Amino acid sequence: MSLTAWRTFVMLGRLGSLSAVAAELGYTQSAVSRQVAALETLVGVPLVRRVPRGIVLTAAGEAFRAHALVAVNAADRAVRAARDATVGSQRPLVVGATPSLAAGVVPAAMDRLLEESGPRPWSLVAALTRELYDRLLAGEIDLAVVTDAPPGLPNQPGLVLERLGSDEMMVVVSKRHRLAGSARIGIAALADETWVEDNDGSAALLRNHAARAGVTPRIDLTAADLPGKLAMAATGHAVALVPGSLTAALRPDVTSIHLQDAPTREIYALLPGDDRHPATEDLIHLLRQEVTASTG
Repeated sequence: MSLTAWRTFVMLGRLGSLSAVAAELGYTQSAVSRQVAALETLVGVPLVRRVPRGIVLTAAGEAFRAHALVAVNAADRAVRAARDATVGSQRPLVVGATPSLAAGVVPAAMDRLLEESGPRPWSLVAALTRELYDRLLAGEIDLAVVTDAPPGLPNQPGLVLERLGSDEMMVVVSKRHRLAGSARIGIAALADETWVEDNDGSAALLRNHAARAGVTPRIDLTAADLPGKLAMAATGHAVALVPGSLTAALRPDVTSIHLQDAPTREIYALLPGDDRHPATEDLIHLLRQEVTASTG
């Protein structure tokens, strides 16, 4: 069994599209399709099912992918172990984080780590929590900084969660907005506003908080990502719910406002159960400090 096909299949389960996998790995779409077909022939049962919007895994495919993640991760660990054994080598540190935490908290913690321990190769992967779980299992990242925002944290054996702190959600508006400069407001004050959202988790937090106040938010605009969401707010097209940990990294043409009885989310470091990067514990300590500083 070729690990190349296993890696391709793992990524297909994450991306759900032959063309997206092909673009990510530099293959042709037909090459990806052939690798999947070869796996199905080898296993003896269908692993994928085509749907109008791409590819979904069958029950057999989900079961196979769970074990494929372990196998691919073990292979990556073997390669890292061999490289780490080379005299003078330094294992790169790959950190994953949700987009809002990747915008401020994680880079700040890494800056302090590099100051304290000296230069080291590292990189940052920004993605939503579910994707970060998959990438950690696949051995693509060493540590992920995630949140329990809806739909919550997956239950994944072999991974460890360490709580870093709590994050209060805030409203971001244009500096020209009628409420700009307010210290704290109730969600009812924004009942007539248009909201913009960039992911289902944030939208769920907003709807749940508004429902407790008897308000139904008008989420009429959708942004592709966090920068797009902030751009919509900056230009006055909408208001947006964002994490308080993002406040220090906000663009200069928006301002944040505290909410009464604000919704919160918990921030965690997600780690492999073993074979951790040597810098992991130091980074977790610094991340916890940065979360406290950014949300206090």
